[in-house]
Amino acid sequence: MARMDRDKIIFLRNFFFAAFIIGLVFALFYFAATTLLWNTAVAWATHFFRIDEREFGRLVLLFFIELRIVIVFFFLVPALAFHWMARKK
Repeated sequence: MARMDRDKIIFLRNFFFAAFIIGLVFALFYFAATTLLWNTAVAWATHFFRIDEREFGRLVLLFFIELRIVIVFFFLVPALAFHWMARKK
């Protein structure tokens, strides 16, 4: 199996770290939008999907939990692994 050269490892590290930062910015934007527009979103969810505010809150919480998993484990963990690999050489 061919070993990855150092330049490719650094490129992938930078790519995953940039993806993590962008994902973090989007998560903060989603949180701010959810906080500011909570009443409007609850009214729309109640009207269109026939769910109450408690169920809507559970769905929003589930969304942020899954978003955290994606951002941390799909972007930050590979970035840290590639960083570790780049420093070993």
